[in-house]
Amino acid sequence: MVADAPEPDFREALGPALAGALERKGYTSLTPVQLAVLDPALAGRDLRITSQTGSGKTAAFAIPAIEGVDPKLAAVQIMILCPTRELATQVADEVHKLTAFKRDVHSVPIYGGASYDRQLYELKKGVQIVIGTPGRLIDHLERGTLIL
Repeated sequence: MVADAPEPDFREALGPALAGALERKGYTSLTPVQLAVLDPALAGRDLRITSQTGSGKTAAFAIPAIEGVDPKLAAVQIMILCPTRELATQVADEVHKLTAFKRDVHSVPIYGGASYDRQLYELKKGVQIVIGTPGRLIDHLERGTLIL
């Protein structure tokens, strides 16, 4: 009988802030989809992820994206496009938790039905991560309030 190889420790591939956020969320290991995506995503490869609901897809793409953010640059570096405001809210909550120990990394959810003024305020402050729905993102782009 051949022993299984030990699962790689995600803390070795990530900086201390993101590893700390994952530990705070109760992660002891990554899910299969997260393990499959981590190294290629950290290497900058374009990926398409398909996996069942609840398998950890949001963290699979968010972890390497967040790890690549330059906190000194207060400009949009990541845009996550979501088809619904419910999904945008869910993804924004996950991103917020994952950036808990990265004090200089800021994100904003942008979707219809939410306060335009609040979104504008956050964008003017400078955010690195924007999570939004197509309609409201297009609106901000056309108004010149979202600069990519």
